[in-house]
Order: sequence, then C-alpha cells, then structure tokens
Amino acid sequence: MGLRLAAWLIAGLAAAGPLQAQDYPSKPIRLVVPIAPGGALDGVARAVGPRLSEAIGQPVVIENRAVGGGIIAINQVAQAEPDGHTLLMIFDSFVTNRWLYKSVQYDPVKDFAPITLVTRSPQVLLLHPDVGVRTMKDFLALVRSSGAGMDFATAGAATSSRLSLELFKHTANLDLTAVHYKGGNQAITDLLGGQVKGMIVSISVAVPHVKRGKLIAIALSSRTRAPLLPDVPLISDTFPGFEAQGWAGILAPAATPRPVIDYLNAALRKILAQPVVRERFEMQGYEVVASTPEAFGDWIRAESSKWARIIREQKITID
Repeated sequence: MGLRLAAWLIAGLAAAGPLQAQDYPSKPIRLVVPIAPGGALDGVARAVGPRLSEAIGQPVVIENRAVGGGIIAINQVAQAEPDGHTLLMIFDSFVTNRWLYKSVQYDPVKDFAPITLVTRSPQVLLLHPDVGVRTMKDFLALVRSSGAGMDFATAGAATSSRLSLELFKHTANLDLTAVHYKGGNQAITDLLGGQVKGMIVSISVAVPHVKRGKLIAIALSSRTRAPLLPDVPLISDTFPGFEAQGWAGILAPAATPRPVIDYLNAALRKILAQPVVRERFEMQGYEVVASTPEAFGDWIRAESSKWARIIREQKITID
C-alpha cells in the first residue's frame, strides 16, 4: 500500500466515489512516455520517476511507447481508467499533433487532467561558422540580400524544431528552406558538416557544440536569457513577443479525482524543489517550473491555441 493520505485528502477521495474505500495509490503507477528510450523527454521521466516512487510508496513503471510517433500511446492514456494509476509524460508536440495528424483522437484540453508543468527549455538559433555572421542583425541582412533560401535543418516535419523555424521565418519575413530529417542526430551531424547552414534546436543539444566553437549561437527562443548561454541574446530582442520553447509535463486522464491530482502535484513539486534534481535539469538548460495544475492547464490551452493558429495561417503540413 502507498502512503496514507492526509485527513483532508482522504475526505476528498471519499467524496469522489470510486476511490473512497482505498488509499491512493493502491498499486504500481504507469508513467507512459510517448517516445523511445534515450530522448530528452525520457530523461525527464527517468529523473522524476524513481523519486516519485519513493514519495508515494508504490513503484512508478516508465513505459516508452513510441509506435505511431507516440500518438497511439497518448490516445490510449486518454481512454485509461481515471484513477491516478496511469499517467502521461508529454512534451510540446502534444498540443501540435492534433493539427498535423489525422490519427489524433485526443483533445489536449478536454481529455486530460493537468498535474504539473515540469520544465521549460529554450531553443537556440544556430548557424554553421562558414555562414560568416555572428549576430542577428548581420544574419538578417545576409539572408535578405542573398536572394536564395538558406538551408535550415529540422529534426522532422512535425517536430518543434520545424514549427519554431516556420514561426521564425514568418515573424522575420525570411526565405529559409526547411530540410526535414528523420531525427535530430542526423540533422545536427549535417549542420556540423556544413551540408545545411542553420537549425533551431533545443539548448541541451546546442550547448556542447557552441562551447567548442563548432556552431554559432545567434539567439534564444525563450523570454529570458539562459544561464548556460548568458551572452546569447533573445529572438524577442529583435522581434518582440517571439517565443517558442520546449517543455515537458505530466497529465492524468480526464475525470481523475481532484484529490489525486493535488496529491501527485504536491509530491512532484517537492521532488522538483530538491537541489539535486534542480541542478540536474539546469545543467541541461531546463528551467524547472513545477507549476500548479491550474497554471499547467492555462499553459496547454495557450500553446494549443497559438500553434493551431500558426499551423493554419502558414498552411503547415507534414507531407
């Protein structure tokens, strides 16, 4: 059995109905991660999962389910029993999939109960050194005077690196040619080799290459500067209001009792406040958020609305 909830929480569970006769959690929790092992999101889940298990007194089993781009797994979690024993770790594509794939059955707002926004992380506008510029001003001048689209890599047609690039192209009114790869590793390899000239990529991927002088960091996509790249300016310094961040959070199926959501939120926020956890994330360029369920719900609604509009207006497809 898990840890006995506080008296107020037990009272809330009693009012909720299905869980009234038991402590929560009463069995192992499945944390579904809709990508293959080894990715950035998987790393977030594996940093949090064991500590959550310790906090609640039940195993937290991480299930990587990447078939169908993870969409099948997300659809299945949306239909899971809303008892708090099946959770979902999501990242930014969770809100954009609906507008890009016909196979998406879930509604990111209506079909899930937010627990907490775990992290946010900026992306970095990178250039190969051979491009010959080191500032946003010079980059804009070069592209606008060249008369030909500069090749920019993306990690795939439906990834955040592609969508952030499309948003940047539109905002800056630039002619940049998107070259879609099947994953970020090959995209970065070709950028390092000069086969493509630029890319917008997560800060955790960018920093090692920037520190070694192999790639040039022109600007960040976040609202504030990043401690790992303190001298790199923001895209919003030139184009006010621009923001396109990566993020990760944890959800439960809709109709999960609110006391369970609050219990998990409190446990996760305590974990994310631990110095060793914060340091681990911050060393990779993540901002630890540890939000309330309400704030995470607001974030999901805002991101869904924003990217739906951008995808529609820019006629973005995955073909």
